[in-house]
Amino acid sequence: MKKITKKVRIVLQVFILCFFVVIANVSTTKEMTKVSNDASNRIINLSTMALKLEEDIQNDIYSAKDTYSGDITGYSADCPACTGRLSCASNYNVLRNGVTTYPDSVYGDVRIVASSSNLPCGSIVRFNLPSVSSEPIVAIVLDRGVLGNDLDLLMASEAEAVQYVGRKTLSYDVLREGWTR
Repeated sequence: MKKITKKVRIVLQVFILCFFVVIANVSTTKEMTKVSNDASNRIINLSTMALKLEEDIQNDIYSAKDTYSGDITGYSADCPACTGRLSCASNYNVLRNGVTTYPDSVYGDVRIVASSSNLPCGSIVRFNLPSVSSEPIVAIVLDRGVLGNDLDLLMASEAEAVQYVGRKTLSYDVLREGWTR
């Protein structure tokens, strides 16, 4: 009887040993798979993080640094006494070039506005003016000639300035103060 018990004990020990080997192998395989999945998830997460960072940077340039209220009027460079030269960018002649936009290095093509010296030259502002555009207008301060917090939007002609802008009160966001360096 002792011999059978000894044989059963040996079989049981072998069985338990095999069981532990199988369990150890399965858990090692799971760990290896998990590490492999983590690595691919990290690559995906890094790509997602880079896209999110780019989106945050893009959104940050459009976040308001300050908000003002004032009147907006329209003006044009085709008046009899106008030279087409802008106070803040005298080498940019809007009359000769026939443009109402400026190619900013950060914001792309933006509209041109005049302001008082309250806003430094090169400041970027954003405002809604549905009579001119269904989208918010992003503009750069390149000219002077108004008082306080008022803005003067450059239009293609005096007729358009009167017809589409006139004089309205609005609030506008300052997205950038002065030129970027």
